[in-house]
Amino acid sequence: MEKFTTLTSTAVPLAIEDIDTDQIIPARFLKATTREGFGENLFRDWRYLPGDVPNPDFVLNDDTYRGQVLVAGKNFGMGSSREHAAWALFDYGFRVVISSFFADIFRGNALNNGLLPLQIDDDLLLRLQAAIKEDPELTLEVDLPQQTLTIPSLDEQVRFEVDPYKKMCMINGYDDIDFLRTKADVITAYETKRPVAVQ
Repeated sequence: MEKFTTLTSTAVPLAIEDIDTDQIIPARFLKATTREGFGENLFRDWRYLPGDVPNPDFVLNDDTYRGQVLVAGKNFGMGSSREHAAWALFDYGFRVVISSFFADIFRGNALNNGLLPLQIDDDLLLRLQAAIKEDPELTLEVDLPQQTLTIPSLDEQVRFEVDPYKKMCMINGYDDIDFLRTKADVITAYETKRPVAVQ
């Protein structure tokens, strides 16, 4: 997994509430078992009109907005537990999703795949979406070690919560197996002290 410590980026505003995992990555694209390639079908049914024509009204098709941060509406990632939703967002290039509420399973899947779900309150979310639409060059500063989101143009800095174990894994670029490997000496020492079972 890629290491994540700090990120300074512009953002893409997607001010839609109750975005579920089937909208993030439709079920018909779940046949693959590796993480690569899912980004091209991120929000597929919103990004494309019939005949695979890009929808000019959808924000990901608007060159005005770009960046590694997706600023979504309230209640992001509800619905089925598919890990592919996190894969699609990460593969597309997002490293942070900001919302005022995340579904628990999506939050876990995101953190397991190096995607930071950053929760802020409803009022700040609405002000942030409006500010990005007014100034697409607005930058956000995400500091995972300090657990802060800074929005210089709004003169705002807020602290966000994140699971301590997942925070440590993201900072070091560990998945769960990588973390266990770092404890190999401790595990070996414990195993050598255990009494041998008598057959």
